Amino acid sequence: MNLQRIRVVAYKEWREIVRDRLFFVLAFVVPSLLMLLFGFGLSLDVEHIPLAIVDYDQSVMSRDYAHKFSDSRYFSLYRYASRQQELEQLLIDNTLRAVIIIPPQFGARLQAGKSTDVQTWIDGTFPFRALTTKGYVTAINAAVNLDHLAAYFSAQSGLPEGRLRELLQPVKLETRYLYNQEVKSIWSLAPKLIMVILMLSPPFLTALGVVREKESGAIYNVYASTLTRGEYLLGKLLPYVAISMLNAAVLTAMALLLFGAPFKGDPLFFTFATMLYVICTTGIGLLVSVVVDTQVAAMVGTAIVTVVPAVLYSGMIIPIPSLSAIAAVIAHLLPGMYYAEIATGSFLKGVGVAALWSDLLVLALYAVALFSAGFLAFHKRPAH
Repeated sequence: MNLQRIRVVAYKEWREIVRDRLFFVLAFVVPSLLMLLFGFGLSLDVEHIPLAIVDYDQSVMSRDYAHKFSDSRYFSLYRYASRQQELEQLLIDNTLRAVIIIPPQFGARLQAGKSTDVQTWIDGTFPFRALTTKGYVTAINAAVNLDHLAAYFSAQSGLPEGRLRELLQPVKLETRYLYNQEVKSIWSLAPKLIMVILMLSPPFLTALGVVREKESGAIYNVYASTLTRGEYLLGKLLPYVAISMLNAAVLTAMALLLFGAPFKGDPLFFTFATMLYVICTTGIGLLVSVVVDTQVAAMVGTAIVTVVPAVLYSGMIIPIPSLSAIAAVIAHLLPGMYYAEIATGSFLKGVGVAALWSDLLVLALYAVALFSAGFLAFHKRPAH
């Protein structure tokens, strides 16, 4: 292994990247642009749900009930309506996502100690949002029932309402959110976006960089030279690893400064894990470049093996335990899931190598396996 030859190949590749405008944009601009687009466009928070209320009762109690919803930060009151038929078109054109319909005699029935039915319409075209909306409605309705029962029995028994609330709710549920106290989805998504973007950018650059020489015929200079396979591959890939590490630093800074995600872990451990992950993803690009002969085929092949796994099988949107058995196996066969665990642990949980050594070990094994496979598959004397 001649270091001088590796340095020359790496410098030549660097010059190619800087000179080619398309490559320069792919290497230095696209990763940050993807972080901006995903970061501002992707949110799992369900708040400010557009809501309308139909109050057929118009009593003090019905208005107080409606106020519980309109005053909540989870709902954004669009309008009151006199008839529910007025709101059907607004649900169809997505102006509204939920409707509360308070029946006549709502207040009178409650004052008489009788139950009453409140109807709720929820737009079910997006099941996750619909189920979350149902949870909000159920929680507010339960709180109203508790207040009403406490007031009713207080009037009957003379006991203070506070004491009656304790009797009616003997088991109180206190929820404490750990690691992400404000439950901001962007705090969870930002570290995983680093994983996704580093799964996309380095393989594309690596695959295109090698295949470009096949298409132009420059690869025959390598075949005819005294360069060994290892020297060529190391010199070829080192610039992409360095560029990807620079992009990782920029993406981390954007997650911290632009999206406000906290970083509580060990920076050195996270940097080392990121380097292993980048080596894995560049190894994927190397394997693709060995198999295909054109840049179009390289782009299509890289997209298939990186985009879908990074989004669907990494735990970014759907938690791994929630995947089907087959999908969970696929997730465990890909490096994205392991780096997502490391990124989330470093950013939000403040854990390091003691807790994440197994994920780090898997990434290291991946890096060795991918580069070994790429080394064995690349030949200076191709079959055709």
